[in-house]
Amino acid sequence: MKYSIALIVLLSSAAYAQQPDLAGKANAFLATLSPELQEKARYTLEDDERLNWHFVPTKRNGACFRDFNAAQRAAGLDLLKTSLSTQGYQKATAIVALETILKDVEKRGPDDNYRDPLNYYITIFGTPSADAPWGWRFEGHHVALNFCSINNNIESSTPSFLGSNPGIVRQGSERGKQVLKDETSLGFTLVNSLSDPQRKDAIIAAEALPEIVSSDKRKAAALDPRGLSYGSMTEQQKNILLKLLDLYVKNYELGFASKLMAKIKKAGIENLSFAWAGSLQPGVGHYYRIQGPMLLIEYDNTQNNANHVHTVVRDLTNDFGEDILREHYAREHSQH
Repeated sequence: MKYSIALIVLLSSAAYAQQPDLAGKANAFLATLSPELQEKARYTLEDDERLNWHFVPTKRNGACFRDFNAAQRAAGLDLLKTSLSTQGYQKATAIVALETILKDVEKRGPDDNYRDPLNYYITIFGTPSADAPWGWRFEGHHVALNFCSINNNIESSTPSFLGSNPGIVRQGSERGKQVLKDETSLGFTLVNSLSDPQRKDAIIAAEALPEIVSSDKRKAAALDPRGLSYGSMTEQQKNILLKLLDLYVKNYELGFASKLMAKIKKAGIENLSFAWAGSLQPGVGHYYRIQGPMLLIEYDNTQNNANHVHTVVRDLTNDFGEDILREHYAREHSQH
């Protein structure tokens, strides 16, 4: 038990480094845009568009990278880099780059832009400010990241979605590339470490679920069955689960990642559970989820002969900054 507790402390002990000037980065990006692009990019914080998120190729609102010049693209990516950890930024941009590979796999012509690394959008909600609430979104095929900021600190980064198609690149110069490799391998390590009695609790279906259950719903909820509880795991299994949890949390900007881990701990690490569906070996459809009182993480790999990964993180109490914004407005109201 001591080792597990020590690991929990290690995972959540990242110091609150000086917060990046997120509002400054957002305003610098907006300053590069023409009036026409600004009109596409900007919505009020209260607009329903802020909840209109998707992770598949679809018509989107916002300012599109395809319409940006080099300076605008650089400023947009700088805002993204500021909003994520180095690990998270590398994953997001690697997923964007897979569009070129997917276009080749699907044998699309040079004028076919359905698969295009420039088919990604930035949308700003409210006025980027160091002291007022505002938000922003980066979204396209297989990347959907929603941020809410108060006092120039990120207070919400969910719902967040990262996917990978192909899950493993099978041909060409990038052969063997696997953007979400650890998310896959740690899941298999954990489920294959379970005893037969543990598997009876953990495995909720013989076949993988066809998609992440929470989908692109605006409000996510806890799922049943919950699977194997943290308390029913061995010390080694607990450590694997915590490494898997940490892998998702550390995609976020350092300050927010620390706050989210602290919130998960406050809700009780002992209240986490792990559920699995499908094959216990790669190459056949498989699915898992980690959840607790305020957290839902889902992983699904079923499409394209189990070579097409979807992952999502939901804060069941604070998606889109719902909870923290409610607290902020209540506090502001009480001061007047």
